[in-house]
Amino acid sequence: MILHTLNASPASAAFHDCIQVATAGDAVILLGDGVYAAIKGTTACTELTATGAELYLLSPDARLAGVINPAAGINCIEMDGFVTLTERFSRQMAWY
Repeated sequence: MILHTLNASPASAAFHDCIQVATAGDAVILLGDGVYAAIKGTTACTELTATGAELYLLSPDARLAGVINPAAGINCIEMDGFVTLTERFSRQMAWY
């Protein structure tokens, strides 16, 4: 079980590497440029959802990027939710 923090644009190699590694039992938090993967109907969103991982969107970053209504299955969290996830997952991997 790994917590993936995905700060990479859906167009980046890091994004594609992350979705290749993330699996059911893992969690992915979208932040920074990664929030664009939460946009409904995009290829990136479909690929991300297909990993089977729990999906989270850091609300402050999403608001700044204009990602207001994320796709179904992506849970919006604030910083306290981020902290809770870091406590739940002992292994973490950052993707930039």
